[in-house]
Amino acid sequence: MEINKKITDAFNGQLKEEYYASYLYLSMAAYFEDQNLPGFAGWMKVQSTEELKHALKFYKHIVERNGRVILAQIDKPKSEWSSPAEAFEDAYKHEQKVTSLINDLVKLARDEKDYAAEVYLHWFVAEQVEEEEQTRNILDTLKSVGDSKQALIMLDRELGKREK
Repeated sequence: MEINKKITDAFNGQLKEEYYASYLYLSMAAYFEDQNLPGFAGWMKVQSTEELKHALKFYKHIVERNGRVILAQIDKPKSEWSSPAEAFEDAYKHEQKVTSLINDLVKLARDEKDYAAEVYLHWFVAEQVEEEEQTRNILDTLKSVGDSKQALIMLDRELGKREK
């Protein structure tokens, strides 16, 4: 089943959002590198790579269904945060935004009776539950440790163990 223009345009828009997310998390990684928090930086680099993979999933789906991928300009991400907690607050808010965008795509797929797109999007719906949980848990931990440098160093070590 060929993909229609509305779905193609929406998926191209989401492809851009996934690239932006990758760019944002890479910017956060650079911030953490500057703050001498290599574990946080490593965690964000892994997250950035995951977002690239998500973008390529949208690319592949569009192409497989005989649609045309059109790449749009990616906005410059924020590059400074007042603290690791503020960075993870932004990450969590961004994941909530992406969840909303994915939900909008599911609704569009249903409205367009594009069942292939709807089924395809189920993976992203489940993925967003995980993405929000991960960032929220780290944010909650950062809030609970407050200004403790020792706790921050311990958390940095823990985040550095994330599988690449």
